[in-house]
Amino acid sequence: MSFTMEGPVLEGALVRLEPLEHRHAADLAEAAEEHRGTYAYTWVPRKDEVGDYIDAQLARAATGMLAPYAQVSLATGRAMGATAYWEPRSWRSEGTLDAVEVGFTWLARSAQGTGINAEAKLLLFRHAFEVWGVSRVDLKTDARNSRSRAAIASVGASLEGVLRNWSRSWAPGEEGRLRDSAIFSITAAEWPERRGQLEKRVAGFRSRAT
Repeated sequence: MSFTMEGPVLEGALVRLEPLEHRHAADLAEAAEEHRGTYAYTWVPRKDEVGDYIDAQLARAATGMLAPYAQVSLATGRAMGATAYWEPRSWRSEGTLDAVEVGFTWLARSAQGTGINAEAKLLLFRHAFEVWGVSRVDLKTDARNSRSRAAIASVGASLEGVLRNWSRSWAPGEEGRLRDSAIFSITAAEWPERRGQLEKRVAGFRSRAT
């Protein structure tokens, strides 16, 4: 595929998505250790693993299959988590992006429920649909992860089903095992309505923040 997937800086009122770099490492190390009770099914590095985590994401980015971001809180100026565009797919023609996944997402416990996730998804979806012109955006999570499934549904994505033994498990103690993945999506036809709903949701968080 000849499409070059480069993630530009995307900024809202609550969060700025910055291309992931090692300058984010100290903040991410602190964010990852706040409280790990919500990370049972998610790849979140420990404090001493953050450098390797960034190296791994940058190596994926070098293949053109990933555009990783740090999620920077505008209220604090600190990186509070990470997210990414992932697995671009092109079917219609070379150089045209048809579909992309948003994934590798995690946030510090203190940033959860603040609107950062909702606004980050709004920024990522808007760029994918309105700049790249994709036909769909995918999101997936461990089928057992009810918290993640609820968060994905809350940003307007529809559950398409559960694919069994679809990808590696990130759950502790399940190294080398496969997981069932719940697959969600938003299509280009749905995006105008979903955008309006998500903008209203983000506006509520913004008003509470001020």
